[in-house]
Amino acid sequence: MRKHIHLLVLSLCLSVFSVVANASERARIAWEKIQQGAMVVDVRTPQEFASGHLDQAVNFPLSELDKHFATIDKDQPIVVYCRSGNRSGIAYDYLSEQGFTQIHNGGGFTEMQAAK
Repeated sequence: MRKHIHLLVLSLCLSVFSVVANASERARIAWEKIQQGAMVVDVRTPQEFASGHLDQAVNFPLSELDKHFATIDKDQPIVVYCRSGNRSGIAYDYLSEQGFTQIHNGGGFTEMQAAK
């Protein structure tokens, strides 16, 4: 029984490490794309955006993406981010479905800051 608990704890630790490593990779790639001219879109609420955001970012809340992206070229490189990467994942899926071709989910705000 004790061996099973140790294996479970080890497995959980490795899973967490894997998520953190992947999260850092997506933020690192996001910064590369930003340096190459990608538009930076914060999909959090205006209140969250006001409390802190990346310097280059525009605030297009997730609930208003259709309005904000109506006039943007579908080939425009875009990096989306939010608080944790969940809403930006939804934004990524939505934009892909709308025909945008160069989108990247940078993850969360803190994650992006840490990777800079």
